[in-house]
Amino acid sequence: MFKRTSASNGPKSPEVTGFYDPATGSVQYVAVCPETRKAALIDVVQDFDPAEARSRFDSASEILEFVKEQGLEVEWVLDTHPHADHLMASHWLKAHTGAPNAIGAKVRDIGGLWERIYNTPGAFDPDRDFDRLFEDGETFKLGNLEVAVMLSPGHTLGSITYVMGDAAFVHDTFMHVDVGTSRADFPGGSSSELYDSLQAILALPDDTRLFIGHDYPPVKDREDPAWEATVAQHKADNPHVGGGATREGFTKIRDERDATLGLPDRILYALQVNLRAGQLPEPEADGNSYYKIPANRF
Repeated sequence: MFKRTSASNGPKSPEVTGFYDPATGSVQYVAVCPETRKAALIDVVQDFDPAEARSRFDSASEILEFVKEQGLEVEWVLDTHPHADHLMASHWLKAHTGAPNAIGAKVRDIGGLWERIYNTPGAFDPDRDFDRLFEDGETFKLGNLEVAVMLSPGHTLGSITYVMGDAAFVHDTFMHVDVGTSRADFPGGSSSELYDSLQAILALPDDTRLFIGHDYPPVKDREDPAWEATVAQHKADNPHVGGGATREGFTKIRDERDATLGLPDRILYALQVNLRAGQLPEPEADGNSYYKIPANRF
C-alpha cells in the first residue's frame, strides 16, 4: 500500500501514518502518541472482492506488520462510521491485538435503519460487537493524548470525528482540499447536516491537520493520493466550503452532485458486515455465511 507519515509537532500532537487502499480509495490511519508509542488503528479496511464475495485481511495484516516494525502498542481499534464502500477490519484487529474496538453511539440508530432495509429484525447489536460506543463530546486517552469525540452527521446519521491535539480524523465529511466534500445521499444522510458538521470541524484551530477518509486520484494536477490539509487550507481553498459558503449554496452543490452518483459496488455487502464490527453474517446450517441483498430497493 502507498503510505505517508505526518510527523508529530510535540508531546500533545500525534504522529499519523496514512495507508491508501486503491481498491476503494480509502485511507486507513495509525495514530501514535509520541511519548508512549501507543497507537490507535482508524478505519482499517477488510479486503473484499465483490465479484466473488470473498474477503481477506491483507491490508490489516500489512498495518499490523508496520505496528510491529515501529515498536508500537495498539491501544484502540477505532472506526468513524459503518462504511458503505469497504468492509471494516474492526473485529479481526481486536482479536489480533487485544485492543478494544469502538465507534459512535448512533450506530444503534443506523443499525435499526438497515435492519428495515435488509428485512432482518434484530440482526445488529452494536453493544455486543463493539467495546465502546462513543457519545458526542465524550473523551478518552490514547497514551498521554486526550481524544475528543465530535458527532459529525451528514454522510451517515452517526458519523463521528476523533480530535487528538492538532489532528482530527474527519472521515467522509471533507474530501481533499482540492476536491470538496463527501456525498450525503445514503440512507440517513443529509446535506444540511453535513454542512453543520463541516462548519464545526472548521471551527477547530487553523493549524489542525484534517485527515480525510477517501481520495480518488488522478485529481486535477496531481497523480498521487492525498489526505491531509489544515483547517486554514480548507477555509481558503475547499471548493465547496471555502470562502464562507452559505448553507443554501453548499446544499445545492452537494445535492446536485449526489444525484449523479451511483451506489458504491460494496455498499449492500458492507453495511451488513460493518454493523457487526466487520464480522460476516452468522453461519447457516451448512457452516457458511450468506449475504442478504435487497432487490430493487435503490
